[in-house]
Formats: sequence, C-alpha cells, structure tokens
Amino acid sequence: MKTAKPHQTKQPDGDRLVDSDIVGEGWTPVEPGADPVLYGHAQITPRGQFEVRSYQTFTLTYTVGRFGLDDTGAIRVVFRAMGDTGRLQTTDPAGDNYVTARASNGVTLSVNYAGRGMSARPRWKSLTVNVSNGYMREGDTITIVFGDTSQGSSGLKLQTMVETDFEFKVLADVCAVGHFVPIPDTPTIDIVPGKPEVWRAVLPSLRRPGERFHFGVKAEDNWGNPTPLACARLRFETTLPVEGLPVSFDYPFGERAVVFDDLRVAEEGELRITVFRHDTNELVAQSHPMMIRQGPYSGYWGDLHGQSGESIGIGTARSYFTFARDCAFLDLTSHQANDFQVNNRFWSYLNELSLEFLEEGRFVTFPGYEWSGNTAVGGDRNVYFRTEGRQIRRSSHALLPEREDLHTDAPDAKLLFEALSDEDCVVYAHVGGRYADIVYAHDARLERSMEIHSAWGTFEWMLTDGFALGHRSGVVCNSDGHKGRPGASYPGASMFGAYGGLTCFLAESLTRDGIFECLRRRHHYGTTGTRLFLDVRADLTTDGKCYHDDPNVFPDAGFDTVSQVMMGDIVQTGDTEITLALEVSALSPIERVEVRNGIEVVETLRGFSEKELGERIRVVWSGAEYRGRGRETKWKGRARFEGASIQRMEKINAWNHERRLEQHGRDVVVFDAITTGNFGGFDVWLEDVSDARFSIETNFGALNGALSEIGLEETVLDAGGLERKIRVFRLPKSNPHRTLSAEVKISLKPDADNPLWVCVTTEDGFQAWSSPIYAFR
Repeated sequence: MKTAKPHQTKQPDGDRLVDSDIVGEGWTPVEPGADPVLYGHAQITPRGQFEVRSYQTFTLTYTVGRFGLDDTGAIRVVFRAMGDTGRLQTTDPAGDNYVTARASNGVTLSVNYAGRGMSARPRWKSLTVNVSNGYMREGDTITIVFGDTSQGSSGLKLQTMVETDFEFKVLADVCAVGHFVPIPDTPTIDIVPGKPEVWRAVLPSLRRPGERFHFGVKAEDNWGNPTPLACARLRFETTLPVEGLPVSFDYPFGERAVVFDDLRVAEEGELRITVFRHDTNELVAQSHPMMIRQGPYSGYWGDLHGQSGESIGIGTARSYFTFARDCAFLDLTSHQANDFQVNNRFWSYLNELSLEFLEEGRFVTFPGYEWSGNTAVGGDRNVYFRTEGRQIRRSSHALLPEREDLHTDAPDAKLLFEALSDEDCVVYAHVGGRYADIVYAHDARLERSMEIHSAWGTFEWMLTDGFALGHRSGVVCNSDGHKGRPGASYPGASMFGAYGGLTCFLAESLTRDGIFECLRRRHHYGTTGTRLFLDVRADLTTDGKCYHDDPNVFPDAGFDTVSQVMMGDIVQTGDTEITLALEVSALSPIERVEVRNGIEVVETLRGFSEKELGERIRVVWSGAEYRGRGRETKWKGRARFEGASIQRMEKINAWNHERRLEQHGRDVVVFDAITTGNFGGFDVWLEDVSDARFSIETNFGALNGALSEIGLEETVLDAGGLERKIRVFRLPKSNPHRTLSAEVKISLKPDADNPLWVCVTTEDGFQAWSSPIYAFR
C-alpha cells in the first residue's frame, strides 16, 4: 500500500507589506522628513515570543527627536481594532492591564485610553500620553509601562490569537497641533500559541470512489490556535480501508498541523477516522464523516470571506492563504479586504497571491474583495472573479489618498452591479459591520447567494427577506474572519460572538470552473463551522423542468426534464405535492432537523422519540438587538433547578472562556454570555427530580415552572429585540443518532415559489442550512 507523505506546517514567516505599500492606516502617510532624528524613536523591552492570553509587562521607551515635544504635545500608541488584548486602564493599580507613564525631565504626563474615536481604522485602540506644565528636549524620554505590576496588577493580558510582529505603533504630535505623525520604527513582539488542549481530525464530506482527498490532524490551544507544542505517536482507525494512510504516525513537535495528501477510498460507504495515542489507546480525536459515493459531484469545503492585517485584520495575506490550506484543511478560499483600504498595488499583490496558491484539484483560490458600501447605499457585498487581472470597483476611496482612479468607483450597489454586468464574477450579500440591503439592490444575474452565518453571528433573515421579493438565492456561510484563521475562525474574547462558518460546494471538480458552475446553480450548503454531510433532494411524481438559470431573470434559460432535483435547483412541476428526501451525517449527535417551505417549518425531525426523553434539560439563549452594527445582545442570568441536583453540566457555544457559564452549588447555573443572532446555552443532567421546579432569571425577563412540564416541545421566553429568546426543552440522557434520513411530503403553494430547505442543529451547537430548492407550479 502506498503511504501518503504528510505535509507539515510551521508558522510562516510571511511577507508583510509595509504601511507605504498600502493605505488604510487612518492617518496621513509619513512625510519624507519624518525620521527618527526629527520625530524621535521608540523601543520596547522585553522582546521575543509571548504566549497568547498570558500576563506580561512591557516597557516602551520613546526618545524625543530634534523637533522636541512641545507643551500640550503628545505621543499616541495605537493598536489594531480586531485584537482582543485586555482593555488598558490607568485608574486601578491592582487591576489587569494597568498602565503608567513617566517623563525623564519631570514634566507632567496625563495618560488616556480610548477604545475608539481617537485613532482611525484599522487601529482604533489608542493610548495617548499628553505633556503639560513644560516641554521636552531632544534626548528626553517618556517611559510607558504596559501591565505595570508594581502595585499589585497581574500585568497586561495578551490577545487570544497568534500574531507575528504584534505592533506597538507610536505616533507623535510634537508641535501640539493635533496632528499625529507615525514615527518610522515600530516596536513589535511575537504572540505565540499556548500548550495543546484539544486535537482535531478533519476530513472532507463527500468524495467518489477512487477520488483523491486529504486528511488533516492538528492540536489547538485553549483559544483555537494550532500549536507546535504537541508531540505524540498516533494510531488511526478507519471505518473503510484508506489507500495511503499509515496505521500509525509520529506527530512531530514543532509543527502546527499535518496533512495527509493523495488518499483514496475504493469502495462506497461512510468513512470516519478515529485517532488514538498509540501506546495508551487514549482517544485523541474523531473525524467528521465522509461519504464515498458514485455520482456527479464531490463536496469541497471553503471559507471565501476573511481579511488580513493589510486591511482590518491580523497577519499577512500570505499567511492567510497558508493557514486556509495547511491549518484549516480547506479546499478553497478567497481574500476579501475592504475595498476602501485596497490601493492598486495591494490589489495587484492579492491577485498574484491567489494565482500563486491556485492548485486545481487540491486547492482553489479566487481573486476578490469586499465591496464595503454603507447600508444606505446597498451594504456589504463580496465579489469573486474567475480570473486575475480584473478591475476593482470600490465603494469609495475613504482611506486611500490616491485620486487618479476615482472614476473606477461604484459608490452604490446598483452601480456596482452595473459595473460588473459584463464581468465573469459572482457576488454574495452579507452582514458585517454593515449589512446588505437586498431591497435597495439585488441583481440575480450576479448575486446568487446570501451569507447567513459568519463570526458576526447568524442571519437567516438575509435569505428569508428575499423569498417575499421573489429572489432565488442560495445559502453560504463564511468566517468573515479578522484574526488570520480562515476556515477555523474562533471569535476570541472581544466583539465577535460566533465561530466562523463554512460552505460545502457540491461540484464536478475542484477547479475554478467547477466551483463557479456550482455557485451559479446554488449547489451548496452552509454551516456554522462543522463539516457534516448533507444531501437534500426533491422527488417529483411527474417529470418537471429543472432550469439551468432562473427563468425570471433569463427568459431563454434552458432546462432539463427531470424526476428529481437537488438543493439549489429551480424546478417547475405540475405536482401539487413534492417529496423532500434528506440525509444528514454529523460528527455530533443530531438534535433536530427542521424541514421548511419558505419561513414555515413544515416538520421537525429527530432521531429519538418523546418516550426516549430523560432528565437532561437544555437551556438556550439566542437572538440579537437589531440588524445593524450594535446587534450584540448581552445575557446575564441564573437558572435554578429547585428540588433537583445537577449531576453534570456541559456548555454549548461558549467560545469566550472568560465569560461566566458555571455551576454554583447543587442546583444553580449562572451565565454571562453574548449572542449576535446565533445561540449559546448549556445542558444539565439532573437527578432527584420529583416535584422539582425550574426558574430562569435574566436581564431580559424570567421563565419558571414545574420541571415535569418541560418536554420535547420548547418552553419559550420571548425577550424582544431581533428573535431574542430563551428556550428550554428536554433531551434523552444519551443520544446516539449521528445520522438521519427521512422523506417528507410537502404540499406546494400555487402561484408562488416554494423555497424548500432544511436547517440541521447538532447537539454540540452547530447548525447547517441547505440552499433552497425553488419549486413552482
């Protein structure tokens, strides 16, 4: 048997473009005379590598330049918006992240921190040190201590994500005129992964017999960073024979991930790979399921939406592509920088990178960008080109000093669609800081899908709003990640509340042409980050017309006469009823599958019956404040199961380990959580339940009753906002059902579209949605 040689992944050094190569720094580019002699220079101690989320102390010393630093002048240290380093403070010497500053010549210094408002994107966070009651001469110094522990502070709490060259970027207003000039040298440190906490084993979801695939193994630290600190002799057990996979493997210290390429399975069936420690037989990880089936399509996983440090994110564009391929084990990706931060040189560089990383049959990339217009003019869109070298059509030049190509802009979404009308491209609408307004603008020739989940949250309304408008859009999910981890995008400890999404593309081949055909036919499904297998088909009693394109948009669209269609298809039928056939296979047990016609839930499927319910209670909070940028809902509360005892408690979607979700005493769970359209919660396994009662008290209301009243159907507290709810229901003590197949008969509404789709929820908190089948009579 041929054994595949594993590909091992170290932390890439990367090639960062400097600030003069791209714009988006939020200040005037450095003048030629702004050198260390004139404006001063800075250095930091200690330097080196420091573990994520560790407490540290750093001393930054700014030496005044030849211009001096005038009375009421200031220096400012700025940090990237998307980092989640602890919030700096100057008022509690014993508290975390305490900062002090002193001047060598004794002038008075005042220190102020602002999370936003004092410095422009992408470095919103700023610490300003103002001079008063005097001035400073060349050679004088300002010493800032970040995480000053001299009065009891634990130090500065570092961010949760890995970053090479984390910057303490210093600007100086030497003339006290309110104009801060970045000094040329930028002190940096490296933030590195922590010790391994969990292993991951990652497979694709669908391949044909004999077709090439890859299998990835990695260890992650407590915050989801692939860590090079793992080392083990591993043993693999498979449910089907796998050509090229060794029985055992020595996972080497120093690697972030290992990929086994060129694997194949000859026979049909379901492949799962279980990973053990070779010597102790300890279970290390279980893979997602992969179906081996003969058919026209395979399933290829992608995250086509994220950014790097050249715009609003973290890390370099090169490390972004490398992570997607080698650490997230994706089949395809695209980089999506905000257009108003992309100058022509950076756009050219991104095109070069997408072409460099393109390896059809193994890893597909698309050149693209995020059109980042305000919601008032259409809101966020993603643009993907089939080939490199196309003209970028920006929403604006908001952070670009260049003005010679203003005529290429498309300042509203209608003009964007007009400018792209002859391009070979595909567009998504999505919800980021801004949300897309598909009422204002939508072009079905280009905009084939809606992104309904990302690290920003879950937004089914992006799709369902279109049903009433006659839109026939597919479902995609992406990370919209800003932390340099496309395809495995953990939210960290700041403004993001959800794990990033993924899309499975059902395509004939892993090529740009194959994926573009898939996108234009909506043959894909999205998840909140899991890689479950999902198949949804509609069986027709009499033959129908399956259109190659939307006949409402393309009147001459061709069609095939068929008796069965798949997710994403548009079909016309004379039937009054249709049979929806679905199949799900997941890593975790399946909690429910909702079968939907538009916004109506036709039937809810479970692998278990009401008779199988046990003393396991699930409490879930979900929803958002509203659709816009301030959508985050903050939940604070306690759940009490009076008269019962909590035997065990497990968390659901508790991504931020620093937010409270814990058991207190024998019968209480307290929580402090956020949701942004997604959901979180917990399960409790109870005993001594006779005559027990439950009470849930939150900042949005209360819910209480007899524990015996909680059953299969949900008890719900409607908390206002945007689908803001607390739900309580009962589950079996143990649910072994990781696969589910069913056929559901659905009556078709006359004279209207019937968007037939499913939503899968697994017990570990992940969800998946199929692109609707658009059936009409």
